Amino acid sequence: AVATMCYHDIYPDRAELRDYSVASLFPDYISGSKNHDEWEAIGVWAWGSSRIVDYLEREGRIDMSKIAIMGHSRQGKAALWSGAQDSRFKVVISNDSGCGGAALSKRVYGENIARITTVLSHWFCPAFSQYAGNEENLPFDQHEMLALIAPRHLYVASAEGDLWADPKGEYLSAYYTNKVYELYKMKGLDSPVPPAVHQPIMNDVGYHIRAGKHDVTDYDWERFMDFCDLHFK
Repeated sequence: AVATMCYHDIYPDRAELRDYSVASLFPDYISGSKNHDEWEAIGVWAWGSSRIVDYLEREGRIDMSKIAIMGHSRQGKAALWSGAQDSRFKVVISNDSGCGGAALSKRVYGENIARITTVLSHWFCPAFSQYAGNEENLPFDQHEMLALIAPRHLYVASAEGDLWADPKGEYLSAYYTNKVYELYKMKGLDSPVPPAVHQPIMNDVGYHIRAGKHDVTDYDWERFMDFCDLHFK
């Protein structure tokens, strides 16, 4: 079964429409607030994914031990954040999620914090912008968020032509989760060197890079299903 949502229904993807997001329904919501830890679009989208699972828990035909979440690009960022917070997601899949998603911020390659917090400031809490051009002072990097998914299964996908999302940084982030997965006697990625195009790795942590641009293709979906089949059967 597949459950999906239009993310605009949860938080319309424009800064000036924040008052029309579900965040505005909460009693402590303040219109126009710039509190440093104010949740913004990615946090709200992630929250929305968990509400879908709330519904699925009441649907008797759904096996709750086999729930996966997949997101592409900005929704890849949200999927990772959902997976980090909600242990009901047993497989967490990020496709071309880039800066603020799977890619290591401290590589400062492709899209960076300065660019993303200027053009898309409504995606992140205001505190994130203090690291624009100041990545070396981040107290953590994205691999630590990915590691929060352990001991559940993580899959990261990249595209060779999507340099804006930093495919190498996405791979390294997944690779650096190894130490946490090893604590659970689980297998991560074997090498710090990314695999060749169209050579997927399927351990407890999985990864592939395919030819092409920023997109979700049949090849991506087939690998995601292979990974789910591996861990759900």
